[in-house]
Amino acid sequence: MTDVLEQGRAATREPAVRCLGPDEAVAAVPRLAALLVDAVASGASVNFMAGFGQADGEDFWRRQLPEVMTGARRIFVAEVGGDLAGCVVLSFAPQPNAPFRGEIGKMLVHASMRRRGLGAKLLAAAEDAARAAGLTLLLLDTEAGSAGDALYRAAGWIPFGTVPGHSFTPAGVIASATFFYKPLIS
Repeated sequence: MTDVLEQGRAATREPAVRCLGPDEAVAAVPRLAALLVDAVASGASVNFMAGFGQADGEDFWRRQLPEVMTGARRIFVAEVGGDLAGCVVLSFAPQPNAPFRGEIGKMLVHASMRRRGLGAKLLAAAEDAARAAGLTLLLLDTEAGSAGDALYRAAGWIPFGTVPGHSFTPAGVIASATFFYKPLIS
């Protein structure tokens, strides 16, 4: 019996990646905010500065909800044992001349869950959803030389430029950003 219980526990620790529905996204705002706070606190350059708190995170995610409701934005989450371990956002280009294009953003993995392949699983889920929606091109940017930079390169993303002095890290250090694209057709 103990072996069966242990197998059950191990299974619940396997990451489950899924897209949040609109109502689920609303309910997940506090958990998404905590994930974003963790990312900023651990130095991830995701547009925010040190001192970013839970209320700031909740405000950010609430501002994403209108586009989630219309389908212009999708939030994918990775859950491990019922805990939110990571997320990524897929945004569809709003321009009438680019209905085939999307953007990846807010790729976040909780500091305690990094280096386990969650980022790659989240990215693959977003790419698959983009393909299924008929998109043929994805774009993103990330801090040059960061863990995200390595992830995107390993996942076949193509760097097309680095902008020196692009933005501050959460600690206030100016950093470069690398811009990537990925064609979704062969």
